[in-house]
Amino acid sequence: MSDWLHHIALNAKARTGLGRALIVWFVIAALSLTLAVGFFCVAAFVWLAGRYDPLTAGLILGGVFLAIAIIAAIAGWMARLRNIERSQRELAARSQAGWLDPKFLAIGIEIGRTLGWRRLITLAAAGLFAAGAATEWSAAREKKNGETDAKG
Repeated sequence: MSDWLHHIALNAKARTGLGRALIVWFVIAALSLTLAVGFFCVAAFVWLAGRYDPLTAGLILGGVFLAIAIIAAIAGWMARLRNIERSQRELAARSQAGWLDPKFLAIGIEIGRTLGWRRLITLAAAGLFAAGAATEWSAAREKKNGETDAKG
């Protein structure tokens, strides 16, 4: 089930490019832009108040934060493009996995006809049950080994 969820997440990421790095860079860009606007407003106020020396400082700080915002936006855009490219490569690799190859489907249909569909479904259910039990047992064993390592 988690494989299907991962596949859906990869499709969404391939279409939108959304990822942690993108969110972080756009948050930095938004905060920097907010600070730039604030400093430009302070600079305009100081300029209107009589053109004192704090105007220069306000403009310099506003320019610095504006540069940070531009750099963060460009870095965020690049992160988005990397996310899209990485997701598309992984989706392409998954699609070339070959388990849905027509040859395999034909072999599966032939096995189903030879064994009978009822027996095949029973066999598949038993296999899924065994795989689930093995997963549970290995998880319990790992948990037990983790507890003994923590005690020792």
